[in-house]
Amino acid sequence: MIREATISLARVWCVLVVLSRSRRGRLAVAFAFAILTTAILAVAGRSLIDSGWPLAHGNPSLVATAGLLFAVAYGFKAYGWRRLFRTNERPGPFALAAAGGGASIMGVALPGRFDELVRIAIVRRYPGCRVSVRGICLSLVTLGLIDAVALSPFAIAAAAFPGNSFAVRAGFAVLGVGGVGAAAVVLLFPRLSAHARLARFRLVSWLAPRVTPWREATRAWGLVLASWLIRTVAVFLLLGTFGIGFSFPLAIMFLCAGAASAAFPIGPAGAATQVTAGTLLLVVSGVEAPRALTFALAAQALLIFSGAAIFLAAVAWRTSLHAWSFRPGRAARLAHAATLV
Repeated sequence: MIREATISLARVWCVLVVLSRSRRGRLAVAFAFAILTTAILAVAGRSLIDSGWPLAHGNPSLVATAGLLFAVAYGFKAYGWRRLFRTNERPGPFALAAAGGGASIMGVALPGRFDELVRIAIVRRYPGCRVSVRGICLSLVTLGLIDAVALSPFAIAAAAFPGNSFAVRAGFAVLGVGGVGAAAVVLLFPRLSAHARLARFRLVSWLAPRVTPWREATRAWGLVLASWLIRTVAVFLLLGTFGIGFSFPLAIMFLCAGAASAAFPIGPAGAATQVTAGTLLLVVSGVEAPRALTFALAAQALLIFSGAAIFLAAVAWRTSLHAWSFRPGRAARLAHAATLV
């Protein structure tokens, strides 16, 4: 039995490798997922018309607690992202939190990874920003790698959960192995950029002072991991209030499925692909399709509302600084305190 499972896993891995190396294969998978997402969006629209707003079906106190946890998770991830900049170029935590919140809002309409453009625009336009666009892009690449590293333990645990089909376990195993590979890349970046033979290349010479040291990367990983743990607790509460049942394994698998959906560059919208992935995971896990779709919509809506709250709070903070600028030195002290947080 174990030998047959190993052979099947090897076959699945070979198919995934072939598809990833072929441009047509990647496009075929992306388009298939986009078609599936469109179909689920149509069903979701019909469900909203028939049953109303999905958050109305949950316990208000648990829904509010989950929303607060989502907001706190945004803060932890913003502090983790901040560790990936050079010390003299680090944006304030409000700027990075606002970028994360704004990206979640625009993810409703923008396809694939286009929400990263929103992050870059918000951080670059936020008052007091000293980092260049290329520096922000490098930090986002590193943040994506650290995100994969932080999700790796969740994915490996999800692959070991009993009751799942072999295909689901194989998918989580691939996600976990990808996180291990991302960790290797993050650790090798500083060594490669400091290599004497590579220093003559312009790109390497530019990367050398900007690559995140492994100590800072480890601290960023800890903060991002805390963000995912807090999100897991929030999803755990939502699972209970929507009648699916309090289940940490199901919460972990739901988050891993949503994160893995970000690998598809083509789709109606980034938020829609996450709803699709979450719905499919719940259905495969034995949840009824209407309830699974309602939960996925509610969880995504609450995540977006929490991001919008973070974004509005950051805007309100900058507005208050501008309003108090008539007092000599007061606004400058507040702005300086915000950058030191």
